[in-house]
Amino acid sequence: MYLLKSDLNISYVEIGRLFGGRDHTTVMHAVEKVSREISNSPQLQTEISTIRKQVYG
Repeated sequence: MYLLKSDLNISYVEIGRLFGGRDHTTVMHAVEKVSREISNSPQLQTEISTIRKQVYG
C-alpha cells in the first residue's frame, strides 16, 4: 500500500480495491504507519529500498 501511494500516487480508494475492497481509511492508516516507521527504522528503510530495486530495476 505504501509503495503504491508514495511511488505511483494511486488513490487510497483504488489501493483499497486492489487489496480486496479495503476501506480508504484503512489504506490511509497503513500508509501513514509505514511512513512513520520508515523514519525511525534503518532496517525498514533498507527493506523498502530493496523492494523498490526489485520492482523497478
